[in-house]
Amino acid sequence: MDADELTSRAEREADEADVRVGRRVRALRLEKNLSLADLASRAGISIGALSQIERGMSSLRVRVIWPLAAALDVEPSALIADGSEPVNDLYCVRATSRRPLPVHSEGITKDLLSPPGASLTGMVVTVEPGGGTDAYAHSGHEFGIVTTGEAELVVDSTRYLLKTGDSFAFKSTLLHSFRNPGTERCTIVWVNTTKPSEARDGD
Repeated sequence: MDADELTSRAEREADEADVRVGRRVRALRLEKNLSLADLASRAGISIGALSQIERGMSSLRVRVIWPLAAALDVEPSALIADGSEPVNDLYCVRATSRRPLPVHSEGITKDLLSPPGASLTGMVVTVEPGGGTDAYAHSGHEFGIVTTGEAELVVDSTRYLLKTGDSFAFKSTLLHSFRNPGTERCTIVWVNTTKPSEARDGD
């Protein structure tokens, strides 16, 4: 490999690193529910400069890393970790870095699977034996598949007993509820078009 090829390869790797960092910054900003203007103001940089960083068109310089990390409430390493690091970014969520969602019903936990800014909200819903929700409705559509255990799903007054491997889909505007009638923990991969903050249980 000659000098020109080495230079070209180094430039490509630098560009790819800038894109990865930009996606990570944008993902963290969206996760914190901050606008470009909000984050730029907190970090003491211009909106244009932040926009270029997020689009991978500008390198994240040392003097910007610390205030930007502080504004996002993360360690600087979270912004500049190399591609081999198991961190979340704009397009993926690592299994070890899922964010729990607030839940008001007893015996239920929900972990967010979809990255910030995604059009669909994906979750792993864990329902302990006897756990469940009251009936409720909200905007959107939803789909799910039971991955372990069994679940009782009620949609528009119709009751379904779902076992491992069974799936479902319905309009979220229909009154619905679910519970675990079994003796083992139930897990459901649940996807819908409603943002977690727009539905009572993140459902």
